[in-house]
Amino acid sequence: MKKSFFTILFVSVFLVISSCSLDDGPNFYFVPLQIVGAELPDSFDLGETYQIRVQYNQPDACTAFAGFDVIDQDTTVRNVVVLGTRRTDQDVCAEMVEEKSATFNFIVRYSQPYTFRFWQGESANGEQTYLEVEVPVN
Repeated sequence: MKKSFFTILFVSVFLVISSCSLDDGPNFYFVPLQIVGAELPDSFDLGETYQIRVQYNQPDACTAFAGFDVIDQDTTVRNVVVLGTRRTDQDVCAEMVEEKSATFNFIVRYSQPYTFRFWQGESANGEQTYLEVEVPVN
C-alpha cells in the first residue's frame, strides 16, 4: 500500500510538471543606450567611492534601463556603456527619445588619473564614438 501511494504520487507530480509549458525563451534582448552626458567630480581622492551620474537616451517605450557595463580597458581607463532591455513581445513601441539619468558607484583604487570613455553610439562609417573625461587623483 505504501509503495503504491508513492508511485501514484510520483506519477502525478511527473504529469503535472510535464504538462506545464515553459516559455520558449526570453521576451527581451540587451541593447546599448546612447550616453549624452556624465557628471564626474573635478578630482578623485584615492580609496574613496564616488557616484557617477550618466545621462542617456531611452529610444522607445519598449526599451528600459537595465544597468551599466563598466569595462576595464587599461589600469585607469574605463569604457562605460548603459545597457537597456528591449522587449520583443510587443508589436507597437511608441518612439519617444527621452533623456534619463542613472548612477553607478566607482571606487578609486589607483593614484594615476582615470579616463572614462562613455559610449555614444556609432559614427556614419561604423566606428564606435565615446565621450572622454579624464579625472585626476589627489
